[in-house]
Amino acid sequence: MREGAHPGRIAAYPAQNLSHEATRAWRRPIYDGRRDGVGRKSTTREPIIQGPASHQQDTALDTEPEATRRDADVSESARANRGWWDRNADEYQVEHGTFLGDDRFVWSPEGLDEVEAELLGPPEDLKGKDVLEIGAGAAQCARWLAEQGARPVALDISHRQLQHALRIGTSFPLVCADAGALPFADGSFDLACSAYGALPFVADPRLVLREVHRVLRPGGRFVFSVTHPIRWAFPDEPGPEGLSVSGSYFDRTPYVEQDENGHAVYVEHHRTLGDRVRDIAVSGFRLVDLIEPEWPAWNTSEWGGWSPLRGNLIPGTAIFVCVRD
Repeated sequence: MREGAHPGRIAAYPAQNLSHEATRAWRRPIYDGRRDGVGRKSTTREPIIQGPASHQQDTALDTEPEATRRDADVSESARANRGWWDRNADEYQVEHGTFLGDDRFVWSPEGLDEVEAELLGPPEDLKGKDVLEIGAGAAQCARWLAEQGARPVALDISHRQLQHALRIGTSFPLVCADAGALPFADGSFDLACSAYGALPFVADPRLVLREVHRVLRPGGRFVFSVTHPIRWAFPDEPGPEGLSVSGSYFDRTPYVEQDENGHAVYVEHHRTLGDRVRDIAVSGFRLVDLIEPEWPAWNTSEWGGWSPLRGNLIPGTAIFVCVRD
C-alpha cells in the first residue's frame, strides 16, 4: 500500500491488477456452522480454484509447525502471516465458504450480522458511501456493501484470497496491500470496516489505525472486530477445558507457529482491552461503542475455540466502533 490516488477519491485498482506488494497479514474468524433465518443464505459455489502444481509445492510446509510464545516484530509478523494466508486460502474457502456465503457481512463467530447490528449505520444510509474493507478475504462483506449501494474497496494481504474474490465475482476494486501503509489519498473514504482483519495480526496496530484515520474523511467511522482480549487467558478449546485460566491476561507475548528452522509461519498478537482503547485514542479516533456479542440461542455450532458452552459464559469477540472527528 502506498500513498497516492486522486484527492477525495481512491485510485483505480481493477480486480484484474492484483499486486504482490503487500507485506502484512490477517485472517477472518473460522466458522464451521451454518446460520439459519438471519441475513442472506450462503451461496458460495464449488469447485474452488486450483493453482498450478508448482504453487502447491512452493507453499507447502515440510513439517508441522511448532507453536510457541515469543517476540515477533513487524517484519516477521507480516512475512509469516502473508505466507500463511496464501498457503491456506484454498482450504479456508472450501471449509468455510459455505457459511460465509458470497455476500454476507458477519462480524463474529457468534453470528452477529450487519443486517441486524447496523454498526456502520442503517443500510439505506450506505448508498453512495465510499467504504474500505480491510482483511476482506473473498470480499463477502464488500459484496454485501455493494448490494446496499455503497462503493466498497476490498483490501487483503493475500493474493490467493483475492483470487477467490475474483472467482465469486466483483463489481468493485480489489487491492492486495499492506494495512499499515494504505495506497489511498487522504480523506478517500466515508467508512472503514474490518471483521477479524489486520488488527490481531500486526505487531504495531497503531500503524494500521493511523493509516485508517488518514484515509477517512472527517466524521468517518471505523468499525473492527477482534478476538476478545480475555480469551488469551484461557486455552483455545471449545469444551470445559477452555473454561479454566491457563495464563496471564497481561502477558502480551505473541503466539507464534514456526518451522523447523525457527522461522515464523503464523503470528498473532495480544492486546489487553485497555491497550485497544489507548491505541484507538492515540491514533486520533473517538471510541463511541464497544460491543461484546452474546451467544445467541439459535447458534448451536462449535468451531475453533468458540462454542455455546464458552459463549454463554465468557465473551469471545470485541467490536470497536470508532469515529474520526
